[in-house]
Amino acid sequence: MLVAAAVCPCPPLLVPEVASGAAPELDAVRTACADALGVLAASRPDLLVVVGPAGQDGTETHPQGATGSFKGFGVDFGVFLGTTQTPNESFPGSAAERELPPSLAVGAWLLSRTQWADAPVEGLGLGERVAGALCVQEGRKLAARAERVALLVLGDGSACRTLKAPGYLDERAEGFDVAAARALGAADTAALTALDEHLAYELKAAGRAPWQVLAGAAEGAGLAGQLLYEDAPYGVGYFVAVWS
Repeated sequence: MLVAAAVCPCPPLLVPEVASGAAPELDAVRTACADALGVLAASRPDLLVVVGPAGQDGTETHPQGATGSFKGFGVDFGVFLGTTQTPNESFPGSAAERELPPSLAVGAWLLSRTQWADAPVEGLGLGERVAGALCVQEGRKLAARAERVALLVLGDGSACRTLKAPGYLDERAEGFDVAAARALGAADTAALTALDEHLAYELKAAGRAPWQVLAGAAEGAGLAGQLLYEDAPYGVGYFVAVWS
């Protein structure tokens, strides 16, 4: 059963080594993420699964100890998933040699800054085009895997909030982000499930699929939500929330 979840954005710029001189601009996001991870650690789960966007289609799993890096962003800086680099092969279909996608690498970095228990940590990457129904189904499966399951859910909102945003300005973006932030802050599983997949893809909202996994995992769990951060630096919607 799902006992807690932390929702965080996943731009590589969260990692100070990547952001370099621009690092202070995202200090407020980092602080909110640290607070959310603290709630997650306090839930004392039997299993933690880090969920984030990964490419366009399909799903991919990553065992404990899987490694990632930020070399693609010009920084020779590596991370690994979990509190140990010993692979945990309990995740069906996992491949220890597969490198973490950028979103899960950011998640691994966030976990490395948290006083974490020895619970197994695994990763799940989702393509941006994965259907909402499949995401919800994946969430239900994750929640059933242990008595106390926690999720670190990574993903950004729309990337179309300003003229200089990665996806340019789209007048639909702000409304989408407002609805997503409201659902995340209220732990509203129905609202997350109802997010428009096609619109999310057009707005480059990579968090849609991971959020819908969260919705499936939280069904019937009775969790309350709290929105810790909401803003759109660089024209991209970033949200931090906790469910517990």
